[in-house]
Amino acid sequence: MSLLRSFLTVRAVRDGRAQPAATVRHAHLSAEPLVFIPLRMAGEAAAPLAAVLGTDRAAPRLLVVANPRDRDQRFAFMAELAELVVPYIQKYAAQVEISDTKSAYERCLDAPQILVPNPGGIAFTRLIGRSTRFRATEGPHAVPPPVPLLGRWLTFLHERAEFAGSAMLLAMTDVLAEHWVTGLSAAENGNLAAQLAWIDPPEGSTGPQAALLAEDPLRSPPAGPDTDPGFDRHVLQPLIHGSPARLHEALRGQLEPTWNLMWRAVDLLRAVPEAESAAGRWERDRAALARQSASIAEGGPPPGRWDSAVAAARRLSALEGARQSYEASKAFDDPLVMADHRAEGAAFAGRVIAVDADRKIIPPGKKRMVARPLVSVQTSDPVRLPPGRKLLSPARPKQGTVLMSVDADIVTLQVNSGMTKDATLPAPGEIVCYTELDPAGARRPTLPDVAETPWTHGGPPPAYVPTDEDAQEAWS
Repeated sequence: MSLLRSFLTVRAVRDGRAQPAATVRHAHLSAEPLVFIPLRMAGEAAAPLAAVLGTDRAAPRLLVVANPRDRDQRFAFMAELAELVVPYIQKYAAQVEISDTKSAYERCLDAPQILVPNPGGIAFTRLIGRSTRFRATEGPHAVPPPVPLLGRWLTFLHERAEFAGSAMLLAMTDVLAEHWVTGLSAAENGNLAAQLAWIDPPEGSTGPQAALLAEDPLRSPPAGPDTDPGFDRHVLQPLIHGSPARLHEALRGQLEPTWNLMWRAVDLLRAVPEAESAAGRWERDRAALARQSASIAEGGPPPGRWDSAVAAARRLSALEGARQSYEASKAFDDPLVMADHRAEGAAFAGRVIAVDADRKIIPPGKKRMVARPLVSVQTSDPVRLPPGRKLLSPARPKQGTVLMSVDADIVTLQVNSGMTKDATLPAPGEIVCYTELDPAGARRPTLPDVAETPWTHGGPPPAYVPTDEDAQEAWS
């Protein structure tokens, strides 16, 4: 936990209420998100028990598997789920435009957004996708055509969810924890009811008091995908082979409280203005959706169980770049997030005390004099950045600077680029902030083509073709 978050945790405990950790909302929120709350059977990693989902808070749709151990009933559940989820996704995937950028590319006009209660819901979504994307629509154990299509889309959404800043599949507890700091531990923050109790306690109650009540499974059943052991033993087990109507009502009672909590969380997040960089990240989601839709339309195979060496290296590089870019973009958009980096020494803020705008030098290896102004900043922040480090300012993101020296509380910067009419030099007396963070992300090494995979990594892999073995992936 960072220094600032530790401080906010102490304040939350002192005040009995969660403290804001951001001034803007860094996650895009769709105008029509699909809330999806799955439950699974205890001891079965990917055997669905029930789910409630929908885009209308007043009309949740309940799906139930009367006997999760029955293969036919499990896939009947998957077929029902596909009938609801696939049209929702394809509605967005079908609307494509060409970008008006210098390098034109396809992107969807909008994208779907699925909200699950917690990271366990995302992991369970991955298992559902893994277990259905290879299923055959003909022959023994055939499933309806939408089922493998559901698996492909859920696999795609999970893969996108691994990219920092992607918003097509979000765990609500993670999004709330990014924007509010409670007095709960990291594990306790995984309880949606307790987390919301700290963020928005009832009138006349404190966060700890409300959370204590929320943690009672009789008042607030777990948000899934795992059910409460007491419910499994005393309610679910007798009903599995009993009345289907009573089973439906029992599961509805487990899911409806979380359904209401999810929409309450959506309302809280909507009240926070969206960060400026969130639109760019959503556009990348829209472009990824268009690529996936084109791959499916062209008859491309579903993703295999394992990546090739080059594909895995490319994905890891892309994930690292997305993480660095997201963390920097958040800081540039949000002074409260930047304050966290200032406390850690990755940024500093202060008052400009001198500007040498007319300074010119001959750079090493050059012959011509070029303008290289100096800016002196007085700061009380700890500056742990070494001389020579490239820095950027959120107020002037296109103006490149380099740290020249740190003398007590005076930092001297050299401006190397971006001295245009739209990015003038800082003026004496101006409050400025500089950081080593870069929203553009770090440069990544060029990786070889798949056909040039080195022998140390197995050489060029054969073309992937789904097999019967793929279709027999275990549920657990």
